[in-house]
Parts: sequence; C-alpha cells; structure tokens
Amino acid sequence: MGGGGREGRSYRSRTQRKHFKQSRENVWKRSKSDPDSTDGHASPWQPFATQNPSFDEYYKEQGIVAAEEWDRFIEVLRKPLPAAFRINSSSQFCSDIRSQLENDFMKSLQTEVIEEGEVEPIRPLPWYPNNLAWHSNFSRMQLRKNQTLERFHKFLKLENEIGNITRQEAVPPLFLDVQPDHFVLDMCAAPGSKTFQLLEIIHQSTNPGALPNGMVIANDLDVQRCNLLIHQTKRMCTANLIVTNHEAQHFPGCRANKNFSSASDKGIESESNMGQLLFDRVLCDVPCSGDGTLRKAPDIWRKWNVGLGNGLHSLQVQIAMRGISLLKVGGRIVYSTCSMNPVENEAVVAEILRKCEGSVELVDVSNEVPQLIHRPGLRKWKVRDKGIWLASHKHVRKFRRIGIVPSMFPSGSSHMDATDIEPKHGNVTDVNSDEGLQQVEDVLTSADDLEEEVSDLPLERCMRLVPHDQNSGAFFIAVLQKVSPLPVVQEKHINPEEKMPPRNDDPPKKLQNQDTEEVNGMEVDLADGTDEKDPEGSLEANSIDNEDGAAVEPDPLTCEKVNSEETEVPVNTETKSERTGGKRKLQIQGKWKGIDPVIFFNDETIINSIKTFYGIDDSFQLSGHLVSRNSDTNRVKRIYYVSKSVKDALDLNFRVGQQLKITSVGLKMFERQTSREGNSAPCSFRISSEGLPVILPYITKQILYASLVDFKHLLQYKTIKFADFVDAEFGEKASKLMMGCCVIVLSKGGEALSNPIQIDASTIAIGCWKGRASLSVMVTAIDCQELLERLLMRLEIEKGDLVQENALGTDEVQEEMNDNGKEEPESLEVAENT
Repeated sequence: MGGGGREGRSYRSRTQRKHFKQSRENVWKRSKSDPDSTDGHASPWQPFATQNPSFDEYYKEQGIVAAEEWDRFIEVLRKPLPAAFRINSSSQFCSDIRSQLENDFMKSLQTEVIEEGEVEPIRPLPWYPNNLAWHSNFSRMQLRKNQTLERFHKFLKLENEIGNITRQEAVPPLFLDVQPDHFVLDMCAAPGSKTFQLLEIIHQSTNPGALPNGMVIANDLDVQRCNLLIHQTKRMCTANLIVTNHEAQHFPGCRANKNFSSASDKGIESESNMGQLLFDRVLCDVPCSGDGTLRKAPDIWRKWNVGLGNGLHSLQVQIAMRGISLLKVGGRIVYSTCSMNPVENEAVVAEILRKCEGSVELVDVSNEVPQLIHRPGLRKWKVRDKGIWLASHKHVRKFRRIGIVPSMFPSGSSHMDATDIEPKHGNVTDVNSDEGLQQVEDVLTSADDLEEEVSDLPLERCMRLVPHDQNSGAFFIAVLQKVSPLPVVQEKHINPEEKMPPRNDDPPKKLQNQDTEEVNGMEVDLADGTDEKDPEGSLEANSIDNEDGAAVEPDPLTCEKVNSEETEVPVNTETKSERTGGKRKLQIQGKWKGIDPVIFFNDETIINSIKTFYGIDDSFQLSGHLVSRNSDTNRVKRIYYVSKSVKDALDLNFRVGQQLKITSVGLKMFERQTSREGNSAPCSFRISSEGLPVILPYITKQILYASLVDFKHLLQYKTIKFADFVDAEFGEKASKLMMGCCVIVLSKGGEALSNPIQIDASTIAIGCWKGRASLSVMVTAIDCQELLERLLMRLEIEKGDLVQENALGTDEVQEEMNDNGKEEPESLEVAENT
C-alpha cells in the first residue's frame, strides 16, 4: 500500500494493513506479464469471466427465479449495467433539464443511426415519478463515433458536477414516504446518492429562503467515505444535514439525562424540548455481499462464494435492530441490500420480526410504485456451509455453530446438539472424526434429501428486483412500520457485560482510543455497501469477517431501553469527565480526537456587522443558528448556518456530552475574505455561493438588478470595470456600493432595475466582489458555464415562443381577412408588430 507522509502511513496501518493479509488487487488492470502465460510474455487482455459454478448452483437451489427463466436471468446478468441518473427535483433548473432531455436529446437520439446499429435512445424510467429518472445505454465506442452522444455525455458530466443530476437510480428512498417535517436517519449513507435523494424530498415543497422542519442525519463508518458523502451532498446546498462517523450498530441514541449539564451552562440558549434523538424514517441500506451489482462490478464473479453472505448476516441484524430502536412509534424503516442472497435478505427480516415480538410490522408497499416490476420475498430457503446444504439449524455441525446461527434459517429455531444427526448409512459415534464427518456430509450434501423449513411470517411482502425484469441491477427491499415500543427486558435481569457478545462488548471502551480515522478495520469496507456499493471492498472485508467475526449473534436483548442506556455515558477520547456539583462537566472542544469541534458561533460583534452590511431582515434568524469549527472567533474562516431542527439536535448533543461524532454540519453561509481588499472592507465576510439561495430573500443592501447583457458579460469575463457596463446606470449604481461582497440579480424581461428586489423560485443571482474600480464574479468557472448555458437556452425558448405567437397571430388575421373578403391593413400591422 502506498501513502506518503506519517499521517498517511498511520491511517493505513490502523484501518487496512492490520486487518488485511495482502494488498487489494486492482482487478481493472492486468499486469504486463501474465503469470498464467507459459512463455513468460505478456498475454492479451481478456474480459472478466462472467460465470461461477458455485453461484449458479447456489441460486438455482434457492429458487430466486423459476427454472425456465434461468437462462434469461444469467444472460442479462452478464451484460453491462445501463447508466441511470436522476434529476434533482429541488434544483432551480429542474424543469429546464427535463425539457432538454425530452425535447432535445431523446428526440435526436431516436433518429440517430451508427455503423454498428441504432443507438438505444435515452428514456425515462417508467416507475419513477414525473420523468425525473432516466436510463441510457451506450458504449464508449458509440460515444466516440456519435456527436449527439458525445454532447449528451458532456451534458451529464456538467450537470452532475453542478448537482442538478445524480448519476444513480435509487429505489429504497421511494418507499420511505418522507415528508418535509420528518427526521430521517441514513445509517450507512456513503457515497451519498440515497442521502441526496432524501434531501431532495425534504426540500421539494419549500419556498425560496424557507427551510423545511425536517432534517437528515447521514452516517457512515469509514472516514474516507464520509468525505465522499460530504462532497456529494454539498451539491444540495442544505442547512438540514448532519454527517456523522459511527458504527451503524452502535449509533448513539443521545438520551438526555438530568445528570448532564444543560447547554445553557455553556453559553448556549436552549429552546429545544428534544429529550432523545429519535427518527420518523430510517434508511437501513446495510453492508452486503453485493452480488446484485455484478453487472457493474464483474470482478465479483470470480470472488463470489456462499461464505460472503453468511459472514454478514449477524452484522445486518444488529444494524437493522439498532435502526428500529431509534425509530419513533408510527415511523417507517426500509431495510435494503443489493444482494440476492436470502440469508442477507429474508432471513434478516424474519429475525427482526421475531426479536420485535409484534412491535414492528412488515408493510406491503407493492402498490406504492405500481410500474416498478418486482417479485415477492421468499418464505423458504436453505443455508450452504462448507459445501453442505442445511435446511435447519439442527443439521449444523457443533463446531460450525459459531458461524451458522439459527436466525439464518426460515424458522429461526435453534437446536442444542448436532450429534443428533444420524446418517442413513449407519450410526456415527463421533461426528467430528474423519469418518463421522464424511457420513454427515453424505447425508447433508444433497439438498433434495432435506426437509425444508418454511417461515410462517409474511415475508412475501418483501420485494425482490431481478435484473431481467427491467434491465436493472438486483435489489432487495423490506418496509417495516413500528406500531408499538420494542419489548423491554426487566433491568434486574440484564447484565450488559455478560450479555453483550465480545464484538459489541462495552462500545464506549471500544471507541476510547479511536482517532479520527482509527475505526474498526474489519468493518471499514463492510460499511461500503450502500448506494453505489464497492463490492470489491465488501468482498475482501467479508472474507475477514468469515475468519474471525462472522458468527457473532446479535444481542437478543436489543431494545430501546438497553440501547439508550448504552449510549448515556459519553465517549471521551481526550480526558475523563469531571464531576462538579453532581453534574457532568462538558468539554466544548476536543471531544473526538482529530475532528474539528462544532461550536455555536455567538460573536455578536461579527454577527451584527454582517447583518448591518447586508441589511439582513430581522425575520431571518442568525443568532443561535450559526456554527463554526473553530473555538477562536478571530481565526474562524467559515460560518455555517443550520436549520432549527439541526440546531435542536446539536443542542441535545451538547447536553448528552457530544455523543455524536460530527464530520460535517449545516450550510456554508459566510466565508472570510482574506485578500488585501477583503481586510479593508467594512465586512470581511462574504456570502458563499452555497448559502446565497437561502439568505437572498432577506438581503436589503449590497444588492442590484442587472440586465441580461451585463449579467452575461459578468459570467463571461469574470471582472468588468464600472465604466464598461452596457447599462451605464447599473455601472454607476455598482460603483456606489460599499467595498466588499455584493449580490447581482438577473432582471426579468422589462423589470425595472430599481429596488425593492423581488425574489421567487425563478430568480437567478450571483455573488460578486465590489472593488475600487471593478466588479468581479465570485462564482466557480463551472457554475458560470452552467448559468450561461441555461440563459442561452431560455433565450432560445422565449424567442421560439415569440415567433410561434407571431405566426399564430398572423394566421388568425389572415383567416379573418379571408372571412370578411377584404384586407384590414391596421389589424395586419398590429399583428406584425406584436
């Protein structure tokens, strides 16, 4: 493993080298000298082998598709996965992008023909609402030869980087039924496609400058993947998101306790009555073996084995149960994987239902997305272990029971002794002897000889998506609703130190010596399984899980009370908590080593200077909603804005001893301008591009209308002198602004370039810097390019509409003339001048 610098080496030694026996192979590249070559010379590149006899045998026996469908199923599974992408429904240009896809690219590609045959036109996914999700399928060779495809590809890259589209179809969030006021937890969120979709839904019906009452907490175990998650969701420009870095099965409950000092003791005014962090919706897209992604990760074919799913089963149950314990009564949780293995799917759901004892119901959502082709869940399946088919836990050999647990089977029943197995060919006195093992295997290897268990739970309400039904990947989805509190075992019968298995023993201790990047290495890649899962990483990690941790059965006492008490004691990586007057003294910073602290920004001098400089209306609350990641206000570079829901969650987190390990929070609203002119400006903080849409309706100073021509010139040339503006009046007004950040709003049609500024959903505005003699755009080059293209497109549409209106007007006049049998010059002249 490479990695320069002490910090890089330290991180790798903790999270990878310690847990992996050898470096991961880059399966996408073949070495110059192929070791399989007998003459030692480089052999030509060969495509991945898209077959695996073990895979075929396993899934044929499980019956995930009918025997007559198998050939078609395998045929599609061996083909590359078509690309899918979604339009960001909360984007300002959502309707423009959809119109461009429908009226430009789709129609153009339908008529295109290339040498190798017709290009499959892009098309909307029929099951996704409002034509907001699309499907395309073309090769790199077609891309090089077809100009329309090349233009379409560039369009996708640009819009994806801006955040107007996301190149991933996301099925599970559709079934959560998220509302704008919901608190949502995405337990295994990286790389962020599904989190982005959840944020879209929350923001969908909000007006400009308004924030929804709900929020999303996106969690992931892997620090590096958390950074990817932050990068993805940053494009959403939301103040309603918190990104955390925890093991999903140990996500903190943050239950307030009278022994903890209040946030007001730390100079934080608390208006929140939130006593515990509970959620209306939980997305539990767990780590999995990832064989549903074979079409986009063909290297899984050669790595796949039955132990992968067996090794993850217990972890999946633990994560799902933790999600349910954090769910409000009446709330909904979606359990999903991109695996086809019933041990990772129906077996986990069945175990959840058994553990919850009626407090959770499996919901039939098959009619909620009617055009999504799916199949019911299985009610019977077998477990395969070391080449042996097992229909019941009683068939599991004694020394394998640490790896093959009862919850993997349809009934979930456990059996105490494997020596009860009596082979048909004679009695075995010692099942662990070579002779005994052989006789047991002779009995169990044939699946036909086993009496299959059938689950009595309504698992047919689960949904399976298979590749050949709609040319997609494979998914598994189960929707559960919490109808009552989880069963609570009497506290006097619980000894957590005895009951918790070694893997989960005393989670606070486990995290005590953990650095920012020092996480449980065995599960780093296991947590890679959400959204665009990294199947290669998952498989490597799963192999390790098989060796030393696969068989750990989740705590049978998992319940709200146990979990909440488990997280009441805060984890402190720096120093031990001090007790003063019966209260736990909190530390405002240094809670998580290597993670910047989250500090409420309460410097009234700076806040008032910002409010005065930009004339921010009092209806927009800044005090109490601003946070920074630096306790020294003189060195604060960025100030973030948080919604009320996030503010309440942060306040609770302070009251419980900062149990949440927060890697990102809020929306970057203000940024310190460190240039020479920035230091001399009345206000050294400029408004960031991300925060401008939220604060724009409340700005009354440092804001001007610009004509379309001048607005385009600013985007094209980036810096323009006041005297060089086409509209001299605008140049004069701009020169009279105070030095510093200002906002330029595009004038609509014949709108007067005077105050007051009227803001609505179609308003286009950019941040600029007013210098001594010029105005400079403070927008990235790619944002400038996107805005220019959108403006040109709108102009063309408006011109086309105007021409069409004129043509219609002329036709109407001509008809009227014909009807009257005489010319009417005045009417014709009016029509032509319209």
